[in-house]
Amino acid sequence: MTTLDTRRFASRSALESALEERLAHFIAAPGAAALMLSGGTTPLPAYRSLGARPRLPRSAELHILFSDDRYVPADSPASNYHRFEPLLAALALPSSAVLRVRTELPLEDAARDYDFQLAALLRSGVRIRLGLLGLGADGHTASLFGEADLERARGRLAVAVQRPDGLSAVSVTPELLAQVEEPLFVVAGEDKRDAVRALLARDPTLTAWRAVAGCERVGLWVA
Repeated sequence: MTTLDTRRFASRSALESALEERLAHFIAAPGAAALMLSGGTTPLPAYRSLGARPRLPRSAELHILFSDDRYVPADSPASNYHRFEPLLAALALPSSAVLRVRTELPLEDAARDYDFQLAALLRSGVRIRLGLLGLGADGHTASLFGEADLERARGRLAVAVQRPDGLSAVSVTPELLAQVEEPLFVVAGEDKRDAVRALLARDPTLTAWRAVAGCERVGLWVA
């Protein structure tokens, strides 16, 4: 059974500060490891604060990947990759250490390419030691929104999806999440309360819970 470890914060700012320090510690830790960043508004202040630090120590063997990205140009304000560029610039990683959704490709090709990148990372022996996840008010995580997405994700590490907002996206899958040593939901906002309660209850109809049901341990930081 999946163990769910919960940490509650008194305020959103307290959550943001704790996340910033957790990420800084992870980034600086020696050895080969991968970090999965999630989109959404909750982790953005932590990413921005880290990116603004005058000195950001990091492991020489750090790798970065993304839980998902919208199928938009890489310089679009809607692109997670674009939003994270200040942090990526501060980390100064070689391009080979940043796994991104190549939205310059046709959608299905972009999904296959991301699947290939993720598979190559796992084959190399680099462990995804920390993976951040968001939680939508509708119970989605990454860009997995419902039964159809979960079914199409079977046997894959990345899958193309059609988002409810009309945009397309490429998302990691439950199979990829099962390879993450520490999946961590980072959640803030009154509109997420019902989704958080469903996650805590391990609601089998909740897409986010189904996405991590194959993980041994899952963290939840909530404000």
